Amino acid sequence: MLRITIIACLLSISNAAFALNTITIKADTIENEAVALRNASIVLDLHANSTITLTAEMKPPADKSWMQAKLSCDVPSNLRLGTWICAHGQVQAERIKLPFSLKVSPQANGLTADLNVQEASFSDEVGLHAAEKLSGNLQLNVIKEGNGWRWQNVLNWTSGEMFWQPFYVANGGHQFIASGVLADGIITFDRANLNIKDVGQFNFDGQMRLKDYYLMQLNADLPNLELSAAYPLIFKPLLEKTAFNNADVAGKAALKVTVRDAELKTFDLHLKDVDVSDKNNKFSFYKINADIPWSYDDVRQVSLAYMNGRLLNLPLGKTNISAAVNRYSLTSPNITLPILDGTLQLSDVSAARVAGNWHWHLGAKLTPISMPDFSLALKLPRMEGKASAEIPQVTYTHGVLTTDGEMAFNVFSGKAIVSKLVMQDTLGNVPKLNMDMNFRYLDLGDLTRTFSFGAIEGKLDGDVGNLQMQNWKPVNFDAKIESSPGKYSKKISQRAVENISALGGAGAAAAVQRSFLRFFKQFNYEKIGLSCKLRNDVCQMSGVESTASGYVIVKGSGIPAITVLGYNQTVSWSDLLSRIKRVIDGNTKAVIQ
Repeated sequence: MLRITIIACLLSISNAAFALNTITIKADTIENEAVALRNASIVLDLHANSTITLTAEMKPPADKSWMQAKLSCDVPSNLRLGTWICAHGQVQAERIKLPFSLKVSPQANGLTADLNVQEASFSDEVGLHAAEKLSGNLQLNVIKEGNGWRWQNVLNWTSGEMFWQPFYVANGGHQFIASGVLADGIITFDRANLNIKDVGQFNFDGQMRLKDYYLMQLNADLPNLELSAAYPLIFKPLLEKTAFNNADVAGKAALKVTVRDAELKTFDLHLKDVDVSDKNNKFSFYKINADIPWSYDDVRQVSLAYMNGRLLNLPLGKTNISAAVNRYSLTSPNITLPILDGTLQLSDVSAARVAGNWHWHLGAKLTPISMPDFSLALKLPRMEGKASAEIPQVTYTHGVLTTDGEMAFNVFSGKAIVSKLVMQDTLGNVPKLNMDMNFRYLDLGDLTRTFSFGAIEGKLDGDVGNLQMQNWKPVNFDAKIESSPGKYSKKISQRAVENISALGGAGAAAAVQRSFLRFFKQFNYEKIGLSCKLRNDVCQMSGVESTASGYVIVKGSGIPAITVLGYNQTVSWSDLLSRIKRVIDGNTKAVIQ
């Protein structure tokens, strides 16, 4: 290595005495903790307007790729006090173009510098970091202090766009003002203010070890964060794989954070009149106000309230939640969530984060809610009655929700039971659901009036086993519905006969003469039943009995009696749904003989 002597000494050599026009100094390598140089050269032009040009290949010590660097400066007449004006600077590599200008003014025990970057661009090989037309200005003041340097800077990002995985920032208007000390490989921020345009101001102080970017301590404060601007810029990129990755967010937030030895020690989050609405209509919460403190060492009480909202189109009422947080666990004896005209009551709530995953369990009880209101909210045909549920325990672990117990619904003057419920990625992009469902003694009169199916008198039982849904669409189940056992009036209208026949597909017919049917508006039956085993988007269908060429859907009884047959034993699920829709819309006519 060739040590370069101070340039000022070279300039003191008399140009006239030695008749020199230029002085060139070269070095193979120059290294320190901050930068490595190779093939470095300094060319001093000693004409009337003296200039100095520095060229080298450079890189941070840990990098493998070298960059070409060049800087040309006018030499001031007063070397100790004059300003060095470097109008032409360039750092360039395969994926880097950094044009800049620089002014440096010596001071007692230090210097001031003014760096301007004009439309710089860069990118990395894997595409995780890039910038286009990036322009800005850095004003830096450095003074020697003991074995280190005391510094102050003002950094203005004026224009351009940058992507730094996962963040994308366009345009300018951002400013970073800071002061501190650099000594022994540690940078100390005595005071720093980052002002992000339209978002808010981030104030902090702390210390970082530069060789490995180890955060020794940090005290940060965001006193007035505007969430409508902060969400798309800061939070949405961090929530890309969560249910909150496509929302409209508005309101104010404040946050304080402390870090010691690269570990989060405390934070205190306040939300004021925050609105969150999912663009896919999965959820919305309005006028959220919250006080959420957290400490690594102490138990803290948290509170959260919202005025109203929706979850999967179900209206949510005014809610207040309180809980205790002990490091990575949360507990609450009772949480009440108003839903429609009832409430979802959660008891013995306990949640903990272990090895980066959340695990929680709770008891749940749904007080009776209006099924007409429930139907309207989910855009279903109107259903009468009330629905209620009680689940001894709901457990969530490794992204899977399971229930220990049954949910009971009182609908259509009967009862429906949901059991073995398992849900995955409920609010995610591809939610999955598994469950069994049984219903008993549903009133066919209420049911057929609800779905405009044609009148049927009687009672109905049903079983849906191993129901599997993806993105709320069935992909697998074993379903069977049939008339309930017992004595009750069993009558079916001619319109219902036609609609049931239509479900059996082309060729479905009533096994009585057409001429006889035309004189009756309703008929007696002994049994009604239909089943479907769904596999690979194909439904394997059957009825209450099998025949040589198909199956019986409605088995007649007495006078007048009617029997409805189905002939298509395999039907695509999408085709069956289309038939059901046409039936409900009243557009299908069946051939009856």
